[in-house]
Amino acid sequence: MGGEWPEVTLGAYTLKIGSGATPRGGADSYLAEGPFALIRSQNVLDFQFKHGGLAFIDEEQARLLDGVTVKDKDILVNITGDSVARVCMVDAAVLPARVNQHVAIVRADPKHFEQRFLFYALVAPATKQLMLSIAASGATRNALTKSDLERLRVPKPSMGSQKAVAELLGALDDKIELNRRTAGTLESMARALFRSWFVDFDPVRAKAEGRSTGLPDDLAALFPNIFGGDAVPDGWSVEPVLPNLAEFVTRGLSPAYADEGILVVNQKCIRESQIDFSKARRHDPKIKSVSESKALAIGDILINSTGVGTLGRVAQVTSLPEPATADSHVTIVRPKASVVSANYLGLAIMDLENAIEALAQGSTGQTELPRESVGRMRILVPSVEVGAAFDRAVTPLRQRADQARQQASTLAALRDTLLPKLISGELRIADATAEVTAA
Repeated sequence: MGGEWPEVTLGAYTLKIGSGATPRGGADSYLAEGPFALIRSQNVLDFQFKHGGLAFIDEEQARLLDGVTVKDKDILVNITGDSVARVCMVDAAVLPARVNQHVAIVRADPKHFEQRFLFYALVAPATKQLMLSIAASGATRNALTKSDLERLRVPKPSMGSQKAVAELLGALDDKIELNRRTAGTLESMARALFRSWFVDFDPVRAKAEGRSTGLPDDLAALFPNIFGGDAVPDGWSVEPVLPNLAEFVTRGLSPAYADEGILVVNQKCIRESQIDFSKARRHDPKIKSVSESKALAIGDILINSTGVGTLGRVAQVTSLPEPATADSHVTIVRPKASVVSANYLGLAIMDLENAIEALAQGSTGQTELPRESVGRMRILVPSVEVGAAFDRAVTPLRQRADQARQQASTLAALRDTLLPKLISGELRIADATAEVTAA
């Protein structure tokens, strides 16, 4: 990695490097909830522990995996497959936990390494690139062995410098996580309100049963007190996406990839109802122009449309850091603003993710979501007055969520700039502190 600080072999300064195994019985033995979490590769993202998809095992299965008991502040490294070399620290909230055979635990010797500094050393670009190159040299699939990890060379400054770097980068990561959680909470509030009003019909049912809606009188008065045909609230309707609710439904373009140009959102960008523009590539519009329908706009709804596991994921464009489009594996739905708000249609389609996944056609590995199937989807449409009230309620929530996400993105960019320079010793801690303070 170079720099001013000496490098050492990782295995000589750790208390543990080791991966787990598949519990007896495989996936059939997993529990939806249980006394012990089983951490798998999908839970390990760079810088971030992902709770979605966390599996659980019983006490007997956990006992058989006692050798890979995860402790607070342990570093987790993905060691196989396409996610190899992803690194995060465990979230203490998931403990007690074990890891499976695709994840390694790295536990520093506290006499020599501050654990969080070692995490940053392993997630730093130079180390990651080294791990990726080692993994790619395997005979079959990408993989890192225990010996590979033990032989990794990492910088080892004084404990004082380690602590200072860890505290500085850790403060940034704490701010990033706070903003992400704030955004998630606000978005969850918007989705919960959508489900209350338009899936569970709480205000309508309350009025039908003579109960209080819990809403202000003027707002409660907008809701009907009876259901019409097909169990739809009186005066509301169910409409197809096309031609009633969307200007168009189209696939993105086949990009002409380039180092410069406009952003191209791909399926990897769309996860957990959000768009991560940092994973986007670039398209050269001089080689292939971008039509108006394929140039993303605020309010557009994006749906992953190919492949098992990714097909059906939905996210909405709430901000654009710069001009962008989507590739041909993503369907773009542009709401018809004269009929329905972008907030409403976006949340409605997000609520249908499982139904959208069921619309897939084709064989395993070649599944496709036909554009026509999206257009035929039927969406509940409330009265104009209720729709407007909903939009007034959720717009500030989603705006604040978007602001928090943008702040997290800005802080992450600063962290990613400082990280390699701090870990190598190239940048003085005092200078980096000034940049963080100004952020």
